[in-house]
Amino acid sequence: MTSGIRFDGVSVAYGDNTVLDSLDLTVEPGEVMALLGPSGSGKTTALRAVAGFVRPRAGRVLIGGRDVTRLPPHRRGVGMVVQQYALFPHMRVEDNVAFGLRAQKVPRAGIPQRVAEALGMTGMADYARRYPRELSGGQQQRVAIARALAIRPGVLLLDEPLSALDARLRSGMLAELARLHRELPEVSILYVTHDQVEALTLADRIAVMDRARLQDCGTPQELYRRPRSEFTASFVGNANLLPVTVRRATADGAVVSFAGEELTVTGAEGAAGGAAATLCVRPHLVGIGAGPNGLRGRITEVQWRGSTHRLLVDVDGHRVTADVRELRETPALGDPVALHFATEDAVLLTAGVAPGGAPPGIEAGTATGAGGTPAGESSGAGAPAPRANAGAGVSDG
Repeated sequence: MTSGIRFDGVSVAYGDNTVLDSLDLTVEPGEVMALLGPSGSGKTTALRAVAGFVRPRAGRVLIGGRDVTRLPPHRRGVGMVVQQYALFPHMRVEDNVAFGLRAQKVPRAGIPQRVAEALGMTGMADYARRYPRELSGGQQQRVAIARALAIRPGVLLLDEPLSALDARLRSGMLAELARLHRELPEVSILYVTHDQVEALTLADRIAVMDRARLQDCGTPQELYRRPRSEFTASFVGNANLLPVTVRRATADGAVVSFAGEELTVTGAEGAAGGAAATLCVRPHLVGIGAGPNGLRGRITEVQWRGSTHRLLVDVDGHRVTADVRELRETPALGDPVALHFATEDAVLLTAGVAPGGAPPGIEAGTATGAGGTPAGESSGAGAPAPRANAGAGVSDG
């Protein structure tokens, strides 16, 4: 079955409340696209628009090049998995998996083979005769995935599928989903999550949503290493976001001032002298001791994390976070400390400048798809990011 999803100016509203605003986004055939964002960002609404559970106020939804905007869910050829499993408790595993096949009126003789195939792919073949109550949470979620795969969909929709699992099961299911993707390279997957680790682990590309609009779109490496906005930097991973002033441009970047120190960054094309900007540095790229781009401050908090220490440092009234290898001697609160980071590890975020070679206007225009074609619209109206470390948001409603 031909796969691929296209949102063509899709808007969804409930009364006067717009919950998805002019979404333009393409999920290529065989691609895993994660929709990542805080609660109320519109990511679940986008997925439900593909499934057929909500009707867009404007725009079109296309699957495999076919306009399905007005088709009922059962005629769209999609499989869907939600966070609460949604298994029928009175049915055995094999009957749960067969349910969608019977609803699609698949010939009775072919159903057992399709069920066995789906259970085999998810590692649940030995549990076919059990009831859901006899399974663990992770096993139930595998059955839910098997049911979605049994209909051989061109598109698989995953709505927070791991949020109900504990950390250990979640890690195992991430590995299983990655394996399934390798075994089903023709299936397009739209994966809704608020968990940045899931998105970074599974997705070929991540679409960052906020306030009903697409804010950014790119590969996990692009969004993590060269974020295009403060919102993306703060939501995809942890980030030090420091207010700086551009002093002057250089051949390959700029010199900026922060806390009385001059710092150099690369990839800051177009930065104008005297302009206010934000410097983004990931905590694990901040070292202690003397080095390039040095800063001095005092330790306000120390967090031991097993293999690492997280140091929270006050630098001229601004909090800077450093994640360093476990220290043999834990520093005391109030101790002075020197920090540094490499020039190439800093990203300068300025109005109208898209670092990392992003297309001009990325924050207020279009995001690019896998082939460089327009994949999404961004309003540039994301929530202001805090000036210190920020992680992933809360789950979408």
